[in-house]
Amino acid sequence: MIRGTNGIAALGLVLLSGSIAVAQPPAGGGQRGGGAPAPQPMTNLQIFPKDAPRQQVLQTMNAFTQALGVQCNYCHVQEGRGGRNDMASDEKPTKKAARGMVLLARDINEKLPAAVGKSADAATRVGCATCHRGVAIPKQITDIVTDAAAGGGATAGLAKFRELRTQYYGGQSYDFSEGSLIAIAQRANQAQKADDALAYLQANLEFYPKSSRTYQTMAQVKNAKGDKDGAIKDLEKAVELEPNNQQAKMQLQQLKG
Repeated sequence: MIRGTNGIAALGLVLLSGSIAVAQPPAGGGQRGGGAPAPQPMTNLQIFPKDAPRQQVLQTMNAFTQALGVQCNYCHVQEGRGGRNDMASDEKPTKKAARGMVLLARDINEKLPAAVGKSADAATRVGCATCHRGVAIPKQITDIVTDAAAGGGATAGLAKFRELRTQYYGGQSYDFSEGSLIAIAQRANQAQKADDALAYLQANLEFYPKSSRTYQTMAQVKNAKGDKDGAIKDLEKAVELEPNNQQAKMQLQQLKG
């Protein structure tokens, strides 16, 4: 059982516990002073301490939903007005997984200080956002795009990349920096899909037109395809954009020599 405020706040990786239903009057119509309906007591708490203050639990749950980019019904049976609302139910697999992830996080955080050679106060704790970054399934964008391309080539892969970029750019969910499409292109090239790799790299120049690394990677792909002249041209551009790129300079000298 987790003890204390810090323990509760740090360990959740997804929504996890029992009944935190929207305040409703108890059977018989009992109410608190001022006419406000008394909230139902929370039940089926398995990770939180049984005596955890209600407001503390709700605040921690809200932090979980923010970290995963979901709502309460991701783990809880919550259908809203006129529907079934059974927050204590354990029927959703996501709720079971949530509890397991919370316990896993607790185990990691207990072992982390010794692993990194720091005191418990100095070690950075694992929390929801460490992996989830605002998405329920914390898959890396390289894997997502590669999976999309498996059924439709670079066209499908780039469509997925642009879709995610439109939805998540500016947040922490996915890496849309200069190196993202470069990494995707390198994976495609390693899979003997040079044309797909070049398509990814060409798209990267739309977002980063002065990316020396992109031109350098294009040169590597073209050279492997036997397009030496094209590779030289790309390396020259890479050096033009980044005169201190010693690796590109060396590769250019080797190709010209």
